[in-house]
Amino acid sequence: MLHVRRRAVAPYAHALRSARCYATVQAGTKQHGFTLERSKPFPSLELSAYHYKHDRTGADYLHLARDDTNNVFSIAFKTNPPDSTGVPHILEHVTLCGSEKFPVRDPFFKMLPRSLQNFMNAMTSQDHTTYPFATTNSQDYRNLMSVYLDATLHPLLKQSDFVQEGWRVGPENPKNDSTGKDDLVFKGVVYNEMKGQVSDATYLFYINFFQHIIPALHNSGGDPQKMTDLTYEQLTGFHKAHYHPSNAKIITYGDQPVDKHMEMLSEQLNTFDKVPVDGDIKHPISLSGARTITVPGPVDPLTPPEAQFKTSTTWLAGSPADVHEAFALQLTNSLLLGGYGSPLYRTLIESGLGTDFSPNTGYDSSHGTALYSIGLTGVREENVPKVKETIVSTLREQVEKGFEKQKVDGLLHSLELGFKHKSSRFGLGIAQAVTGAWFNGVDPFEGLDYENILSTFRARFSQGRYLEGLVEKYLLNDNTLTFTMAPAASFGADLAAEEKQRLEQKIAEAVKEFPSEEEAYKQLRERELELIKEQDSGQTANVDCLPTLHVTDIPRQAKKVEVRDSKLDDKTKVQWRETATNGLSYFVGLSPFRDLPQELRMLVPLFCDALMRLGTKQKTMEELEDLIKLKTGGIRFGYYSTSSPHDVLKAEEGFQIGGTAFDGNVPAMYELLNTILVETDFDSPKAHGMIKELLRSSADGAVDAIASSGHRYASMSAGAELDPTGAWAEQTGGLTQVKYITGLASAESDEGAMSDLVHKLKALQAIVLHGMREGGFRAALTCGAEASGPNEEALRRYVESTRSATTSSPSPSSVSQQPAFNPTLGQNTFFPFPTYQVSYTGLSMPTGPYTSQTSAPYAILAQLLTHRHLHHEIREKGGAYGGGASSNGLAGRLGMYSYRDPNPANTLRIMRNAGRWATEREWTDREIEEAKLSVFQSVDAPLAVNKEGLGRFLQGIDYEMESQRRSWLLDVDASQVRRVAEEMAEKLEKGQANIAVLGAEEKFAPSERDGWHVKNMGSTVAPEVTA
Repeated sequence: MLHVRRRAVAPYAHALRSARCYATVQAGTKQHGFTLERSKPFPSLELSAYHYKHDRTGADYLHLARDDTNNVFSIAFKTNPPDSTGVPHILEHVTLCGSEKFPVRDPFFKMLPRSLQNFMNAMTSQDHTTYPFATTNSQDYRNLMSVYLDATLHPLLKQSDFVQEGWRVGPENPKNDSTGKDDLVFKGVVYNEMKGQVSDATYLFYINFFQHIIPALHNSGGDPQKMTDLTYEQLTGFHKAHYHPSNAKIITYGDQPVDKHMEMLSEQLNTFDKVPVDGDIKHPISLSGARTITVPGPVDPLTPPEAQFKTSTTWLAGSPADVHEAFALQLTNSLLLGGYGSPLYRTLIESGLGTDFSPNTGYDSSHGTALYSIGLTGVREENVPKVKETIVSTLREQVEKGFEKQKVDGLLHSLELGFKHKSSRFGLGIAQAVTGAWFNGVDPFEGLDYENILSTFRARFSQGRYLEGLVEKYLLNDNTLTFTMAPAASFGADLAAEEKQRLEQKIAEAVKEFPSEEEAYKQLRERELELIKEQDSGQTANVDCLPTLHVTDIPRQAKKVEVRDSKLDDKTKVQWRETATNGLSYFVGLSPFRDLPQELRMLVPLFCDALMRLGTKQKTMEELEDLIKLKTGGIRFGYYSTSSPHDVLKAEEGFQIGGTAFDGNVPAMYELLNTILVETDFDSPKAHGMIKELLRSSADGAVDAIASSGHRYASMSAGAELDPTGAWAEQTGGLTQVKYITGLASAESDEGAMSDLVHKLKALQAIVLHGMREGGFRAALTCGAEASGPNEEALRRYVESTRSATTSSPSPSSVSQQPAFNPTLGQNTFFPFPTYQVSYTGLSMPTGPYTSQTSAPYAILAQLLTHRHLHHEIREKGGAYGGGASSNGLAGRLGMYSYRDPNPANTLRIMRNAGRWATEREWTDREIEEAKLSVFQSVDAPLAVNKEGLGRFLQGIDYEMESQRRSWLLDVDASQVRRVAEEMAEKLEKGQANIAVLGAEEKFAPSERDGWHVKNMGSTVAPEVTA
């Protein structure tokens, strides 16, 4: 997986888990071939760090001992790319295609269903490649560690895996009897992944900027125009040079004993000797004076063509190895850019110069020299020079004005609260942050030493004008790079023409290897068929050599989260989760909607944004943001919906309110929630301007957002006609929402339309408050037992205050009763996106409710389809970056999808035949067991403390329901799977499923979509789906 690090935050920590600190061990201690270099406890993080060196190879090993059962392993290598062929990225894929100890085709994906991991991946960053996983099961940890070490240090690196994952030329459909020149295309999983990436203008801007600011670091992910120059020999050579223990950083984290980790590490590392490695830290170009660069980019069809320039200005900002200065610069970044009240937001976005900050905006400490970039998207051509002028003038004014102590205190309070929050993925976050910084010269012990970092900052800040001095030092000079991407109408066509020309060149090169063109085309087809044969035979070959867990490793009984219920009054129910929270209180409130019209539902996301943007008549949003940071860990407003566990056609939707605060600040948190919900100013001319700004910001980059998650949008569209929550999800977060909001943005100059919009937003406010006043409002609180009394009293005052509030909003009495939902099956919809080079598909069909026993075998079937069929057919053979199936037990749906797919028509044939394929299989006990392990990876994944008990509160799933479903899942057998597979096959053969495809029309021929609905995403206010 390509991992582009756009911003790095020094320091590392985001959360704190209650833990014991571990005793220090004397430096120089030797154990299992390692020597302890140093160790140190870090009380603020409640962990102890141990830095070892492997005696024989010099490998760096950092163990982070913490009382956390979610143990993490990570091995990473410094992989500076020599060019833009994507060799680090392709190698990341190919290393996981088989190793000496585990000569299995694709052991990485085959281990997924043999494990109870809650995270397992591999990531290519700009200058290093990381292989991390996390699991709470000790045997699972050892299994995965064994596979990861052998995969990275002893991979097979077969040429067939290189052409599958990297690139090749072959017939689009090799099963056709004859192959001609016109049948040949570029293929390869990573090649198609990166074609999808370059459909995203946000990514294109960033990667082009990066290539100009640090040209010594080439495109590690791969430029499709360069990827087809990579040879197999270059790939194997790169592995030999970089994937060596001498070039590695290894991290383990959690409560498992370090000596067991060392034993396994030594077994692998001791087969190597120390070698010199390329640990070169790459730095940006030297900036002396102002530089300006402009490159072409794609046109966004959903936003005004005259306002599609993206531009930024960048300064060099010192060494990230100075962790004290890096921390201060990160705080400065938050002060200048964080929130609607920040100075640069006001002068750049609120002023109308642009619609959002550019993708590279912010302080980036992820390389040898830090970068500080500030820029905008959605800029008119004539305003491009004004952007830099405005940035510089704003910085000068801020230095003259100075940074307020209250704002700094608010950021430090947020940091302190972050330490206290019990995150379920603390270890993964810290391992990832430490790894990248370590490779670029940051001492991990200095970066982890929060007490020293904070005390140093406070001392320097107290002397006055510390942050202002940093801005003057690094940003108030003209040693800059101004980078601009200009929209080019021919951009997509130029890419297609270049690929066509490059393909012809590669075909011509291939033809030279054979006596005739006909023989060349025949052999290319034969090679493709041989690859398919190898892919098919590799499905089961040698699989038994892989380690595995068993269903007996899954606890039969679900962990019971103790909660209690109370009534605040005769209208308000409260759920209490009393547990250790490090002095924090977490609040969630729900105000139900009754018969909400679609036109208002589709405005809920904008309404939530407006609440956190507009301010009140008494307080600006800047003042409110300061109070939120000083008094809370954040407050939230959002849309909420869920199906009934008993009947998917019965559903609830509403308005969700949330907040986090230290116990002593809970009354202030509720006061802020009440103030914002009740007193937000929708009426002033300034408020109207801010609403237009929100619309422009939401519309800008919508196409890029879809490109990065196209399978999710396709799946939402496919599920929109099956049940109420599917329809509501599409209207509030799918393509229908995107089209609606871009339509509103295009009509912002119509004052009548804007007046009507404001009226509807105020109607939503009235509906939310009406729900709180008239009953149905309920709350969930998570806190320590000692804080429940004060929390109850504060909640009581909040509810009473909200109910007694009066607003100028219209009465909600005009809300009409909505008709009953009628599911529709057999809907096939195509959404053309001309700028996309790949496609995304989604198929959805009904199954049964959560409390139906039938839904359990469907969950198992979805995993079987993914791991035994769809991944193999869609990704390995079809070349898409991803493909699989999922079962949503609560929504009562089974879905299939593909991601960055070069051949959606072929994918749909595979999906439509998936049910029949499943009925013809003789499912073994081992296959059923693996599917169960896959299901329980998410069922038993560790939860953050504030998430415990929320399934009961939000979805109405109590412990008895959860336990019953758990038993059903554990007891599923092959006969049950076959029964639901027959049902699925019947539905698919009768067209009782809905399908959506997103992509370019030339990738999905009209003959393949005969009778389909084609929905153009050209902006219009009128929604195109029914409620």
